[in-house]
Amino acid sequence: MKGVHFLVTLALLALATSLASAYDPSPLQDFCVATNDINSAVFVNGKFCMDPAVVTANDFFFPGLNVAGNTGNKVGFNVTLVDVNKLPGLNTLGISLARLDFAPYGLNPPHTHPRATEILVVVEGTLYVGFVTSNPNKLFTKVLNKGDVFVFPIGLIHFQFNIGQTNALAFSGLSSQNPGVITIATAVFGSTPPINPDVLIKAFQLDKNVVDYLQKQF
Repeated sequence: MKGVHFLVTLALLALATSLASAYDPSPLQDFCVATNDINSAVFVNGKFCMDPAVVTANDFFFPGLNVAGNTGNKVGFNVTLVDVNKLPGLNTLGISLARLDFAPYGLNPPHTHPRATEILVVVEGTLYVGFVTSNPNKLFTKVLNKGDVFVFPIGLIHFQFNIGQTNALAFSGLSSQNPGVITIATAVFGSTPPINPDVLIKAFQLDKNVVDYLQKQF
């Protein structure tokens, strides 16, 4: 019986270890600043590491999140993402940050982050937010006001919509140095090369003219 318990425990530990390493692994050193110089670098977690002897404080620094993004677009929304590509010191640390600016009635369209959970805090304004689970696709929504916090689980489709008549501002932390983003409408109707219209006609049960129109928007 003890042998069975040991095997079960071993299996659970193996499963936990595999899950723990499924996303950004924990750092194996104090830091691993990204560099494009591969001549004197070690390949770790998708980015090469700088020689610690030449790392400076600026490698851990990013200015400008106090500046509002340009929301003069079709959806009235702008995101300023600070990931490993903009802040090299994030390499291997499994975290990034984003500033989200909304014009009145601006929308961050339904999208997903394939590599990150997102936690959002509202700084100004009122946002209607939500996410949809995997099958059977249950919708969870909430109206958020200043100071409210909401979490969007990794990989799930989610959105944020400014339901106020004034600008809104939020900040999001993401559990990956490179969370990625797939905006659903853009991916489906604006991919390169485009998805065959026959696929979209059948998938969305739409007339061909509607599909043609939607593809031209993206």
